[in-house]
Amino acid sequence: MSTTANGSDSKKFKPEMRVGSPSRVLHIRRLPSDTTETEVIGLGLPFGDVTNLLMLKAKNQAFLEMSSEEVAQHMVGYYSSVLPVVRNQPVHVQFSNHKELKTDNSPNQERAQAALRALSSAHMDSVAPAPSSVLRVVVENMVCSVTMDTLYQVFSKFGTVLRIIVFTKNSQFQALLQYADGQSAQAAKVLLDGQNLYNGCCTLRISFSKLTALDIKFNNERSRDFTRPDLPSGEAQAMEHHGPGIPTAFTSPGLIPAAPYPTATHGFPHAFTITPTVSYPGLTMPALPGALTSLPLTATSRLGFTTIPAANAVLLVSNLNPEMVTPHCLFILFGVYGDVMRVKILFNKKENALVQMADATQAQLVMSHLTGQRLHGKPLRITLSKHSSVQLPREGHEDQGLTKDFSCSPLHRFKKPGSKNYSNIFPPSATLHLSNIPPSVVEDDLKRLFCSSGAVVKAFKFFQKDHKMALIQLGSVEEAIESLIQLHNHDLGENHHLRVSFSKSSI
Repeated sequence: MSTTANGSDSKKFKPEMRVGSPSRVLHIRRLPSDTTETEVIGLGLPFGDVTNLLMLKAKNQAFLEMSSEEVAQHMVGYYSSVLPVVRNQPVHVQFSNHKELKTDNSPNQERAQAALRALSSAHMDSVAPAPSSVLRVVVENMVCSVTMDTLYQVFSKFGTVLRIIVFTKNSQFQALLQYADGQSAQAAKVLLDGQNLYNGCCTLRISFSKLTALDIKFNNERSRDFTRPDLPSGEAQAMEHHGPGIPTAFTSPGLIPAAPYPTATHGFPHAFTITPTVSYPGLTMPALPGALTSLPLTATSRLGFTTIPAANAVLLVSNLNPEMVTPHCLFILFGVYGDVMRVKILFNKKENALVQMADATQAQLVMSHLTGQRLHGKPLRITLSKHSSVQLPREGHEDQGLTKDFSCSPLHRFKKPGSKNYSNIFPPSATLHLSNIPPSVVEDDLKRLFCSSGAVVKAFKFFQKDHKMALIQLGSVEEAIESLIQLHNHDLGENHHLRVSFSKSSI
C-alpha cells in the first residue's frame, strides 16, 4: 500500500484493521453516517494542530493528519484510555499505514478543507502568549445544574487545573479557574468559549482574569485547591441549583471532558444513577449529543456504562522494553508527575509493570502526560490497574529486585503541601529545565554530561538572573526522557545534586 492517502482514490481504500506503527496520520473508524467534518477535526484539536482531513463517509471512516508524529502519539495514547464517542457512538482511533494525506477537489473534500481552515485558524490563536493562567467563567442560560466538579471535568481536558472558586454574581453562576500554565488557559478559552455544557443551555463565556493566581483557604463545594488536600473545609454555603439535568457533551464536537479529581460528582438528580465510562480515577462523560433526562434507566443501561474503582492510584504500564526497564527508571520518570510509592515489574511478563502513585489525581496526571511517550524505543501504554495497591514480596521470597518500595524516598517532588512543583508540571518535551547547579559548573560541563547519556545537545542557556538554573534542548523528546531518567539527582559536587524536569518553553 502506498504511504500517501489520496482523496481521489477513496473508493480503493480498504479498512486498516490493525494498529500500525506510529504515524502522524490517524485512521478513524466506525463513525456515524451523519458525522460532520467539524466533529472529526474536533477529536484532534485538543492535542495539537490538525493539518489535513480525508472524509470517507460511505465507509464511515476518516483520516486525520496531525502536525507531528508526537502529537498523533499523544492522541492515540489518550484515546486508548478514554473512549472517544461521536454522536452517541464509540469510534476507533489508530495509527494509519499512510504517512501523509493528499486530498482532491471533490465537494466532500472541499467541505473538509473549509472546516479545517476555520477551526485551525481559531486554534492557532492559542499560540499567542496568554495574559494570565486564571480564567473567568460565566455560565449563561443556566437552566440545568452546574457544579465546581462539572467545571473541573470540562477544563481538565486542556491542562492541569490547580484551583477553582465558584460564586454567584449579578444572579449569574461564575467561576475563577487557575491552570498550571497560561498555554492551557489559552487553549481552554479558544475551544470552550461559547460552547454549551448541556443541550441548548448553560453557555460558557470565558475571559482572562486580571488575577495572576488564586488564594484559597478552604476546600469545599465553593472553593478548592487541588494542590492542597490538607486545607480545612470551612463553612461552605449551599450551592444554588437551577433545575435538574444531566450534562452531555459539548456542542463543540469531539471534546470528552475527563475528571482526574477522585471524588468528582455531577450533581445528577437522584432519579438517575449513571456510572460514566472509561477507567480514569474520576469521572468521564461520554459524548452524548442528546439530553439523557428523557431516557428511562433501562435505556441508559444499554449505553455501555461500566463501574470503575473510585480512587485507584495503581497504574498498569505495558509495552516496556524488558531488557532495559528497571523499577528505578519508572520511579524517576513517573515521579515527574507525582510521588511514586512502589514499582513492581511482573516476574513472568517483564514488559509489564505496576506503579503505585500517592493518590488517584497523580495517577491521572501520569496517564495523561506519559501515555504514548517512547521509553527505550517503545511507546508506553498506561491504564488503571484493577489492583488497589502493589504488594511487596513476602519475607524470604526473592524477586530479583523487580519490586521496590519508594515510599520513603527523599526524591519525591510533591511531599510538601502546596509545593511549587505542582505549578511546573508539563508534558515531556525535548527541552529540559535544570536547577541546583553549583557555581563551579559551566555550560560545557553540562553539555558533556548530557552527551555522555547518549543525547545530542542542540542548544543551552543559563537563566540570566540565576545561574543555578538552565535550559538544555536535546535532539528529541525520547532523548530528553532518557536523559532525565539518567541524570536527575546526578551529583555535581559541592553537595549539589542536579534537578531535571521538562520545560514548557524552548530555547
